[in-house]
Amino acid sequence: MSNSIAVQLYTLHSECEKDFYGTLEKVSELGFNGVELAGYWGKEAENLKRTLDRLGLKAVSSHVSLENLENNLEAELAYLKILDCKNIVCPYLFENQRDDYYALASRLNKIGEKCQQEGISLSYHNHDFELEKSEGKTYLDILFAETNPEFVKAELDVYWLTFAGEDPLQWIDRYSNRLPLIHLKDMTTDEEKTFAELGTGGVDIKAIVEKCKLENVEWFIIEQDKCKRSPFESIEQSITYLKTIL
Repeated sequence: MSNSIAVQLYTLHSECEKDFYGTLEKVSELGFNGVELAGYWGKEAENLKRTLDRLGLKAVSSHVSLENLENNLEAELAYLKILDCKNIVCPYLFENQRDDYYALASRLNKIGEKCQQEGISLSYHNHDFELEKSEGKTYLDILFAETNPEFVKAELDVYWLTFAGEDPLQWIDRYSNRLPLIHLKDMTTDEEKTFAELGTGGVDIKAIVEKCKLENVEWFIIEQDKCKRSPFESIEQSITYLKTIL
C-alpha cells in the first residue's frame, strides 16, 4: 500500500485547466504514484499515456458523469483502455438523479457489466446525501444491496461519511469485498466542518488506513475539494502525513 497513493485531480482542477501536463509533473515530483482523473482537458489518450509513463504515474481511475456513463460509455472505455486504467467511477448525482435509487441500481448494473466486459471496474463514489435514510436504510446501502458486487464496486469517501454522522470503519468493514479505491479526506474540528489536510482534522485517518491495509483496498486517493492554501501545498502536507503512517 505504501506505493499506492494517488491524488484526485479535482483537487487541482484550476491548475489542470491552466497547464494539465505541468500539473501532472508537479504531482509526480511530490511523490504520488497515481492520479484519479476528473476530465482529460482535451488531451488525446495516447499523448496522455506517454506523459503519465514518463512521469511514473498510473492512471488509477477516472470520474465520469452518470450522463456520460449512460450516453458515451463506449468512447470512455476506449479512452481508458489506452491509458491502461482499470477503474471508472460514477462521482456524483445531481438532484434530479436522486429520485429512485432502485432504478439507479439497475442502470448501474448494466453499465458495470459492460465495463467488466472491457476489463474495467465501475465504482460508485458517495457524498453525504446518499446517507439519508428511507425505511430505516441509507440510500447508499440500498444502492449497494441492489447492485451486483461484480459489476458495481464502492469508492467510499471518508469525509462525507463522517460529515453525515457515519463511522467510516464500519462502512469499510461492510463493503470490504468491493472496495478497490478509497478517498482519504480530513475534516476540520470547528463548526465549519470543512475539508482539511490529512492528519490535521477530526477524521481518524490512521485507524482508517490500518483498516484498509487489512482489506483489499488497492489505492489510497487523496482529495481535498477546497483548499485554503495552494492545493499543491495541501496535497504535499497530506501525502507527507500519509506516508508517515503507512
